[in-house]
Amino acid sequence: MTKVLLVDDQALMRMGFAMVLAAEEDLQVVGEAADGATALAQVAALRPDVVLMDVRMPAMDGIEATRRIVADWPATKVLLLTTFDLDEYAFAGLKAGASGFLLKDVRPAQLVEAIRSVASGEAAVSPRITKRMLDLFAARLPGGHAGGTLGQGARADGIVQDVGALTAKEREVFDLLAAGLTNAEIAERLVVSDTTVKTHVGAVLKKLGLRDRVHVVVFAYETGLIVPGEGGL
Repeated sequence: MTKVLLVDDQALMRMGFAMVLAAEEDLQVVGEAADGATALAQVAALRPDVVLMDVRMPAMDGIEATRRIVADWPATKVLLLTTFDLDEYAFAGLKAGASGFLLKDVRPAQLVEAIRSVASGEAAVSPRITKRMLDLFAARLPGGHAGGTLGQGARADGIVQDVGALTAKEREVFDLLAAGLTNAEIAERLVVSDTTVKTHVGAVLKKLGLRDRVHVVVFAYETGLIVPGEGGL
């Protein structure tokens, strides 16, 4: 059973999501919150697996709430709710540690699929979209380069050491992930099986301490390993 916390300042929005999730046997809404501060208290008390988080709310917005949840309860994954798919708020949320974002008019089936994906350790937004966000918004956001959320404590020597721990093949996979390629595209590029790619992706995430493949893209940008506009996308 995947426990879900709904966070949105609009009660009708929370009600709608709750009705959709109530129809799924493997998903359980364990609580609701109308602002980020209340969301933090609910996460501490309920320890949900996934938080469905609105971005713009009073008291504490979804970006700051996401940052604190990721720092204090790393086992809890955050899915952001946003209005536009290429939204700088959504990008800021990914930098803060969210595992993906959904449009507020998401279809029920897509909502359920995204929650299940995030709960299983996957991301709910493609690395390709993340790469486009980097190109569009990174230069306009504070902390957009090394030293941001994922780079905290990872000084230049630490970053080199972490990436240096990757095998030659893992580094190839890392570079292609950072460019926003899918597993199938990486497999084709390296002439290996999808299963082999998945194994390498898992090793990359573990060695670099990253939550999912989307955060490989963010990490690579923030640490200067890739530059916006590069990657062939």
